[in-house]
Amino acid sequence: MDISLQDVEYRYQVNTPFERLAIKDVSIDIPSGTFLAIIGHTGSGKSTVLQHLNALLKPTEGKVFIGDRVISAEKKQKKLKEVRQKVGIVFQFPEHQLFEETVEKDICFGPMNFGVSEMEAKKRARAAIQQVGLPEEILNKSPFDLSGGQMRRVAIAGVLAMEPDVIVLDEPTAGLDPRGRKEIMDMFFRLHQTRGLSTVLVTHSMEDASRYADQIVIMHNGEVYEKGTPKEIFSSPEGLLKLGLDVPEVVRFQQKFETLFNTRFSKTCLTMEELTEEVASLVKRGAPK
Repeated sequence: MDISLQDVEYRYQVNTPFERLAIKDVSIDIPSGTFLAIIGHTGSGKSTVLQHLNALLKPTEGKVFIGDRVISAEKKQKKLKEVRQKVGIVFQFPEHQLFEETVEKDICFGPMNFGVSEMEAKKRARAAIQQVGLPEEILNKSPFDLSGGQMRRVAIAGVLAMEPDVIVLDEPTAGLDPRGRKEIMDMFFRLHQTRGLSTVLVTHSMEDASRYADQIVIMHNGEVYEKGTPKEIFSSPEGLLKLGLDVPEVVRFQQKFETLFNTRFSKTCLTMEELTEEVASLVKRGAPK
């Protein structure tokens, strides 16, 4: 399902003394099957954009196209449940939203709330729990008897059980150690590929943005500062550094290596594998010296 934001503006607490412009003139196209990363500092507008993707927020100016639905300030919206079923959001610390007495009931809650039968919801729960890498036996346990990592996977399974066409991830690895972060992101990337999902990742991690995304949007002061492929974005890291944003460790290493040995790689490396190949190629040609 395609999503498109066209010249979107959003103001919080309109017509009050606390009115605040959060985003303005935001235009982003998310074709079906895209893996998009949205990066930027806290307060840059990332989370506000995120909440427009399934009509949790309605623009004060501009339009949001979600499949064949148009969300705008002028248009009164009906049946937004259908939109929210197709665009699932995994918020930060989703495990905080668990509340049922068993894992199965928690995963079934969302689908049944959207009108799915109990039998079908249980079938989806079994499939979803396997997709997030947990054993089926866990369905009968209380979610509060699980580890933090397991609870997060259960919460993600609850979103997957609604069978969305688009999944939006708001800092999904917050609070996890490096190993746990990689496991969760690899899982999302695998789901993105096998289920053909459109995936939108809001993140502070430049490594995750460069490794998994097809396209990157940089938000700054409520506006789209830049957009492009990971190689386009990180081939000129100076712009990111001016904004106070980080760059992937591999890119930093490449910069230092090129400066130290007064040489240039043939491309911007985004993975350790690419970096190793470039260094090996230079050594093979007799450089650096």
